[in-house]
Amino acid sequence: MVDKVDKTKEESKEVTQQPAKEQKNKKKQTSKEDEEEQLSEEDLKLKSDLEVLVERLKEDDANLYGPSLDKLKEFIKSSTSSMTAVPKPLKFLRPYYTEMCAIYDKWSSRELKSSLAEVLSVLAMTYSENNKHDSLKFAILCENLNIVSWGHEYIRHLALEIGEVYNDQVEREGSGKAPPGELQENSTVKSEGFEFSKEVILQLSLEIVPYFLKHNGEADAVDLLLEIESIEKLPQFVDENTYERVCQYMVACVPLLPQPEDVSFLQTAYSIYLSESQLTEALSLAIRLGDESLVRAVFEATSDPVVHKQLAYILSFQKTAFEYEPVKEIIGNTKLSEHFLYLAKELNLTVPKVPEDVYKSHLDSSKSVFSGTGLDSAQQNLAAAFVNSYLNMGYCNDKMLLDNDNWIYKTKGDGMTSAVASIGSIFQWNLDGLQQLDKYLYVEETEVKAGALLGIGISACGVHDGEVEPALLLLQDYVSNPNSKISSAAILGLGIAFAGSKNEEVLGLLLPVAADTSLSIEISAIASLALSHVFVGTCNGDITAAIMDNFLERSGVELKTEWVRFLTLALGIIYMGQGEQVDDVLETVSAIEHPMTSAIEVLVSACAYAGTGDVLLIQDLLHRLAPKPVREDDDEEEDEAGDEAGDVEGSLNAISDVLSKQNSEENAGNEGGDEQIDVDSQEEGNSGTTNEKKEQQANGSENGEESKEDNEEGKEDSEEKEAVMVDELSYAVLGIAMIALGEDIGKEMSLRHFGHLMHYGNEHVRSMVPLAMGLVSVADPQMKVFDTLSRFSHDADLNVSMNSIYAMGLCGAGTNNARLAQLLRQLASYYSREQDALFITRMAQGLVHLGKGTMTLDMFNDAHVMNKVTLASLMTVLVGLVSPSFMLKNHQLFFMLHSAVRPKFILTLNEEGEPIKVNVRVGQAVDTVGQAGKPKTITGWITQSTPVLLNHGERAELETDEYISYTNNIEGVVILRKNPDYEKEEAS
Repeated sequence: MVDKVDKTKEESKEVTQQPAKEQKNKKKQTSKEDEEEQLSEEDLKLKSDLEVLVERLKEDDANLYGPSLDKLKEFIKSSTSSMTAVPKPLKFLRPYYTEMCAIYDKWSSRELKSSLAEVLSVLAMTYSENNKHDSLKFAILCENLNIVSWGHEYIRHLALEIGEVYNDQVEREGSGKAPPGELQENSTVKSEGFEFSKEVILQLSLEIVPYFLKHNGEADAVDLLLEIESIEKLPQFVDENTYERVCQYMVACVPLLPQPEDVSFLQTAYSIYLSESQLTEALSLAIRLGDESLVRAVFEATSDPVVHKQLAYILSFQKTAFEYEPVKEIIGNTKLSEHFLYLAKELNLTVPKVPEDVYKSHLDSSKSVFSGTGLDSAQQNLAAAFVNSYLNMGYCNDKMLLDNDNWIYKTKGDGMTSAVASIGSIFQWNLDGLQQLDKYLYVEETEVKAGALLGIGISACGVHDGEVEPALLLLQDYVSNPNSKISSAAILGLGIAFAGSKNEEVLGLLLPVAADTSLSIEISAIASLALSHVFVGTCNGDITAAIMDNFLERSGVELKTEWVRFLTLALGIIYMGQGEQVDDVLETVSAIEHPMTSAIEVLVSACAYAGTGDVLLIQDLLHRLAPKPVREDDDEEEDEAGDEAGDVEGSLNAISDVLSKQNSEENAGNEGGDEQIDVDSQEEGNSGTTNEKKEQQANGSENGEESKEDNEEGKEDSEEKEAVMVDELSYAVLGIAMIALGEDIGKEMSLRHFGHLMHYGNEHVRSMVPLAMGLVSVADPQMKVFDTLSRFSHDADLNVSMNSIYAMGLCGAGTNNARLAQLLRQLASYYSREQDALFITRMAQGLVHLGKGTMTLDMFNDAHVMNKVTLASLMTVLVGLVSPSFMLKNHQLFFMLHSAVRPKFILTLNEEGEPIKVNVRVGQAVDTVGQAGKPKTITGWITQSTPVLLNHGERAELETDEYISYTNNIEGVVILRKNPDYEKEEAS
């Protein structure tokens, strides 16, 4: 019965399905008829001709095959249509695609199969299913495929399929499913027994690349070679017409690529620039790659001494250790002071300024405690010394310190160290400062002596005059001085003077100090920090070992001090920008049995990948900053804490009992502690002899002491973990800023994340967010950034406020930004009674007016080369400001910022090295990568005569063709030569 019922059901289904199928077929027929009605006579004729040609291919007469295929190709090639529509022959042939594939399988003639494969490869563009890659398959099967004849769209489609096939192959090799070297396609292709081999794919790609380059498809050519991991084969196809657009696109891609592809892109672009004799561009990429052999190859590529000078001026801005004998003095920055003073003279900035020119306290309506005539604060005098040094930096004159030897005594204690050191910054890059400071070396006060030593280092900052290093000769004798103030100042001075120089003598001098764990951790940390500045980004093994020894051999008490942060930072600076080379160190660090290992790992890895824009690393840091879920262990700890709370409650109840009964033993109970009170209350309930009471009291006090010891140990552990957690969170916030520095989109995204962290982070995260925002936009005063910082500067937490104020100073460093200056004056008035906040506000005011607006802390130049010395200097101050009170106490660390300062001028010289005046257009830089034609590289420009100042995000170009520049980026010191073909336009 059941079978019968099932049969009847099936029959009824078939009956219902048949009419439905008939209806569908009818619909299809009617739609086809409609289509045919809509086609014009010309299209109908084309359609019928194509159908006839396909029918001929199905017939048995082999003589018809050749002419029919040729006619088909002719129809397809000659078809013209709009860019948005499918060409008509391809549209009409689409229904016959499967039949033609079957014909291909049936034929045996090699020549005919190859010809048909060519047609099928083009047809597959419109028919091919996803992941089938028929276009590529038939293109490979066609023996003499003429790719160019089929047009741009077909070639782009082939390039797309090549990328997909290659990626599938890499994935399969990675998962171990396919033999290395060749990829078997998905099941449908396997059944046909077709295999794609790497060699064939590569060969086809190398035929496509020249076509792309010839037809303004430089980006497509680079992308194709990137997909098949063969970017190093690009230089052979590039010529003088295409190299510029290709290299610009490749360099723009670098921040978006993972390692090691970013490095291979830079190396390929470098080799193209070198082969096309674009030496200044090649040098910029060699500096980014951090390879001295590549830098040397650029210098050796030409024998022109003027070109060597131009390359040397570019190198000098990086404070590099590279040596090339003919231009050693230029690389050593010996002419920097001369050029800067020429700029000051031309811009009428030689008259020295005083801090009051910045404070403008006469505009201040509210009266400060110290604005009265009688009161004078040592701390505010120290702030004035810092502001004075920032204002007159490099000008070699001032109105406050040089002519008044007694002024330094208006500051007290360690303040005198910084006051004297600030004389060094007035003579920055100029060795005349050594004579000014020499007299302070013979003073009795150790603080003044220490300041002179630090000042000597600052005045010699980045200046290396060949064989003689006066700063080293003066400071080396004081490094091992028994007085820690003098030795630490001498060590810091060496770190500032030789930042980035890789000086072996400094290494020999400071390494024993850094490695000696019998010295105080302060001295070892400062020595390690100075060495890391000298050997920034070099992966020096000796310094790494010395720092690791400090971590391993120091006592727990010493490792709790703030100086440990600088040991951690020193390790990070040694590996700055070195990427994967830091992995070995991170493994060693993880072996240290101390809670601080996670904090060290965060800072060191952030330094290693600084400026890369690595999204995965940023995600990892954000994950660390996210609130952690409570674990089971924590629950157990909470239970234990609950039990302890219960005991305390019990003791409190006992106290209330004692109070209510007004017992005479109450005082004794209080002296003995909570446990004693508990015992006393029990004794009251149980009447006993006085001897029993005494014994119980004695036992109670012993138990109390044991439990107190346990509690203290527990507290110490928890405090240690909390301190380490503070460092880890602080480093994670700064790490996000460091990594995002490399590319603009990352910067924008990081600013959004900082907003979230400010809302949801704990107090330690919140205090670091403003500094991270300042780091992301150093010397780039964007309204949205400093308005946000201005809001944070009134925060209830004073640490957040102080860091926000300092970050405002970093944002406007050397810009003279009027709005920022006004905000800071208001803050100075607001915090007039808060000494520390007022000190930081003064520092920020000094930074905004750095060098009277002629200097910058920007770590990128126009060629987008990151200056590691600048970043290391900024990070030293920012890591110190994790605890602002610590930095205010050790204010000499603020001078580490001086090795980051550089003038932001454009100075034009002739071939003899003499300054000349030339008109240049200065405007906002425009990103022209990948744009058609020759678009303008700047917008909203103003024409000025050199020397001129160049702010963040600005670019310059020569106004006329009268001179030809030796460098493509008009920035810093530029050497020009007369254009022999230039003809002056006659005034009409």
